[in-house]
Amino acid sequence: MNTALYNPFKNFDFKNNKCFLSGDTFLSPLATVNVLPDWLLSMANLSGNEQIQLLDETIRTYKSLVVPANVTVFDNFISPLEDKVALAFGKGYEGVSALPEIDLFNWIGKLMYSFLYIEMQGAIRLQQLSGDGMNMSQGLMHKFGNLHTMLQSIYREVVLEDFAPWSIIVVPLENENTPFSFRDEINTLTFSLKFKDFGIIACLQDNGTNKRYHQEIIDSIKDKKLSEQQFEEIAARFFYSAYLFNRLPEYNIMLVEDIIYIDAMPLKGMQNKPLFDTWANKTYGQVLENFWKPWGHTLFEIIKDPTAPMSYFDEPFLPAS
Repeated sequence: MNTALYNPFKNFDFKNNKCFLSGDTFLSPLATVNVLPDWLLSMANLSGNEQIQLLDETIRTYKSLVVPANVTVFDNFISPLEDKVALAFGKGYEGVSALPEIDLFNWIGKLMYSFLYIEMQGAIRLQQLSGDGMNMSQGLMHKFGNLHTMLQSIYREVVLEDFAPWSIIVVPLENENTPFSFRDEINTLTFSLKFKDFGIIACLQDNGTNKRYHQEIIDSIKDKKLSEQQFEEIAARFFYSAYLFNRLPEYNIMLVEDIIYIDAMPLKGMQNKPLFDTWANKTYGQVLENFWKPWGHTLFEIIKDPTAPMSYFDEPFLPAS
């Protein structure tokens, strides 16, 4: 096993010729792995023929979304993680809320990085990226590279020095038969999923800042079952605040005796401005309109009172605008 730190963004390794997670770390052959695992499609009663539109505007089916993984990595590390998450999903909120956050981070991160891997292939095909990647934001490459480094903990020892790089919340839903759906935003590495009687919201590279930003509403819903509208409202807040988050987290990453040690640098740094840009209710209303599309709420209806956007909560606890 080669224990050197693998960074696919250095040479743009998205050609399906090495493991998407570990690179050339192991000598065993490659296998093709579904991004959305078979157990999830089966549990959600999906055929795999459902379609998704990628950033390059191509339409793909769920089952056509695949990444290359080393057989050793898949059999010994990815598959056990999938089994653990599948068991939790099978139990619903009770099971998912009991999962260690590191397992949720690794599973969601692996899912989002798999999508990113496929999106990078599409971008390269469209020549949106040059060979050395200079046409892509250096900040984004840095952020994606940090996520990939943290995901190495799926198959090797990674020590997070007294911090968690994520904000993750798991909430119970009123409808115990909520159909499976998810959404993600790759630039901000934000993700939400609802299924059965639970919902998950995650920001993968914020050092817990978005969760602290919304702590009042999170505290107010503790142990309360949410309607789907309420869940989407909370998700919209996280997706919007992740957009307003104006720091690029920096980490000291050290490889010592085959163990990766990661230490977070202070987010404040040398900047005096707040961690989030100013909350704008009109922009938030536009996000909400998209998240509430199944219920037909218009932007006019949502921000009829510009100082108090529509909410499904008696006490909205919105950030100051």
